[in-house]
Amino acid sequence: MYPNPFEYHRAGSVDEAISLLQQLGDDAKLIAGGHSLLPTMKLRLANPEHLIDITGIAGMSEVKDAGEYLEIGALTTHAELIRNELINQHAPLLAEIAHQVGDRQVRNRGTIGGVVAHADPAADYPAGLLALDAEIVSVGPNGETVTPANDFFISIFTTTLSPDEVVTAIRVPKTAGAGVAYEKLANQASGYAIVGVAAVVKDGAVKIGVTGVADRAFRASNAEAALSGGSLDEGTVRQATRNITEGAEAMGDIHASETYRRRVADGLAARAVLKAASRAGK
Repeated sequence: MYPNPFEYHRAGSVDEAISLLQQLGDDAKLIAGGHSLLPTMKLRLANPEHLIDITGIAGMSEVKDAGEYLEIGALTTHAELIRNELINQHAPLLAEIAHQVGDRQVRNRGTIGGVVAHADPAADYPAGLLALDAEIVSVGPNGETVTPANDFFISIFTTTLSPDEVVTAIRVPKTAGAGVAYEKLANQASGYAIVGVAAVVKDGAVKIGVTGVADRAFRASNAEAALSGGSLDEGTVRQATRNITEGAEAMGDIHASETYRRRVADGLAARAVLKAASRAGK
């Protein structure tokens, strides 16, 4: 199926993209890699009259060492996250997640900023960004805003972004000395997560992000509290990650029932924490 007709605009800067968003209003959408937006347009689930292409904006596809954290340009592709030396050295969880995103074509065209802004509840990165205590950098008419990932994702396809804001970067604290892991049950047709769990183990603290289960990714705070500072042997971990989705309103669809998602999340959470603990030498 073909999308409805639209007018194409190419922004040469963030300011120009913001100006176009203000000028065109609700009839406009930003596009970068296009692997989230274009399929919904072909299905007529999204029908923007204007597409604003931001792929030509300089400086938004770089990974920078900013001291205690990495600043990842929003236009950085999944493939670049896999091979980037700074990512592999200081934020290897993102490289591990990127390996599991879609297929080769998606990884070479899709961008981390597009995933973050689109806020698909089955996307992979949100689980990792939550576990890493990452921050989302956006720019709008009133300047730059930095939002903790834990506050950024509101519900299905909904974030704190205003219609005239552009995600420009993701800030990720360095994880030297940490053990990290991402475990996922993928939808075999799309590659999206039916359930995905990211874990970070560092200095006795355990952080867990879960995606694919509810209308947004979330932190498993009860399991984190039960595990942090204690033994991370298999029995303890499996006990703490039992009912890890408690308090979350799980989704059910043609791919997996609510009950199945909850059961899978328990198993993947235990696997991810145990792997992360092993990598951390715990």
